[in-house]
Amino acid sequence: MNNRRRLTGIVISTKMDKTVVVRVSSTFRHPLYKKVVHSHKKYKAHDELGAQIGDHVRIVESRPISKTKHWVVEAIVRRARRDEAEALAEQEAEA
Repeated sequence: MNNRRRLTGIVISTKMDKTVVVRVSSTFRHPLYKKVVHSHKKYKAHDELGAQIGDHVRIVESRPISKTKHWVVEAIVRRARRDEAEALAEQEAEA
């Protein structure tokens, strides 16, 4: 195993050619106020596996592929059900 960072997230967009946008969520407890804080970040990842919207994927750090793309889809952890994918697409369209 190498020292590259690996993150797990949900594919929210597949509109680009061989590129997907992955939303990675994290939950942590605030150090002072002890409140649970939810945050998320979007990463652009190179996709040769054919991930679809709603799929849970594992992305791994790589050399810079383009100006904003520094991650590669390593594996599709779980395929999305059709109704989950449609709901996620609607939710992202509203935002």
